[in-house]
Amino acid sequence: MKYLVAILVLSGAAFAQTPSVASGGVLNGASFDRAMPVTPGSLISIFGSNLAATTATADSIPLSSVLGGVNVKVNGVDAPLNGVFASPNGDQINAQLPWNVQPGTASVVVTRNGVASAPQSFQIGQFSPGIFSTQFGVGQAIAINADGSLAAPAGAFPGLATHPAKAGDTVIILATGLGPVSSTPNNGAASSDALRTTVTTPTVLIGGVSARVDFSGLSPQFVGVNQLNVVVPAGVTAGNAVPLQISLGGLTSTNQVTMAIQ
Repeated sequence: MKYLVAILVLSGAAFAQTPSVASGGVLNGASFDRAMPVTPGSLISIFGSNLAATTATADSIPLSSVLGGVNVKVNGVDAPLNGVFASPNGDQINAQLPWNVQPGTASVVVTRNGVASAPQSFQIGQFSPGIFSTQFGVGQAIAINADGSLAAPAGAFPGLATHPAKAGDTVIILATGLGPVSSTPNNGAASSDALRTTVTTPTVLIGGVSARVDFSGLSPQFVGVNQLNVVVPAGVTAGNAVPLQISLGGLTSTNQVTMAIQ
């Protein structure tokens, strides 16, 4: 699971004091898909200016609602924070959308060192499937082989064990936005205390071929992260960049996230 940690780190510094959330700046924290809503319990990324004075990442679970002097409220509910990142090119906050906010039009307010932003509206939906990848919404998926290696071309990432998956292999896919689960954990908590499955099992497509989903639920290690245990189907055309997609509730994730199949 070390791959997910690496993709959530940015750097920089912001200097002004009044935070501002960009219009359309609340996105699925895996896909960054502007065409989709975001989903209760999932990870989101908030983009804007002057959102953070420094870069800070959470170092314990449950996640706190204050990090680096930053607080986020969605419809008045504190959002647990995973990271705040200051950059001259625009700031980013990674947070969990609270489980207890309702689908529809919502409002987010970011407070930085006691100074609040103007409310910014965004849409919440029941589902918002997105697969974590190494390139922020595109490229190599966080798809993990049974031996802990990444299902990527051999040698694709220096220092990381990688090899393609093959038909019949079970891979773990890390995603977010798969909707309600069998029992709702507290906001900011991981699912290490219980096995929680998604109420609706998504369709997983590998190279356009439907794959068997043996488990769809919450990762026990990460807040707001879904884990899918999927069997690679026969009949997938081999390649280093085979599209990997999740379809759920009439929404399908991008075909620009890929994995390697031999």
